[in-house]
Amino acid sequence: MYDSSFTDKVIEHFMSPRNAGTMVDADAEGSYGDKDCGDYLTLFIKVKDDIIVDIRFLVFGCVAAIATSSMTTVLAKGKTLKEAAKITDKNITDALDGLPEHKLHCSVLGASALKNAIENYYKK
Repeated sequence: MYDSSFTDKVIEHFMSPRNAGTMVDADAEGSYGDKDCGDYLTLFIKVKDDIIVDIRFLVFGCVAAIATSSMTTVLAKGKTLKEAAKITDKNITDALDGLPEHKLHCSVLGASALKNAIENYYKK
């Protein structure tokens, strides 16, 4: 049914993604896409007192793209903007107990979209 090289955490976040959906009253949003595979992620953040109090995502992509987007929101929620800006693709991959080599690029979606959302927040 699934690629056996995916970890249980990847499958869990794919089957039951956390914080999926749009946010109409977002303070900022950030997007990032991978032109080679077609995956595209948009993150929405709500910020209060410099802390990400809510975060949502919309993603077009594969199992790994959905799972990494979900995990990005889990890692960022409750963090200060400064802490969230330091989240890397490796942090996301490690939190999912790894990704197959050919899917590592999916973790870049989350880290990059998050940084773009934070930059967008500061520009406002």
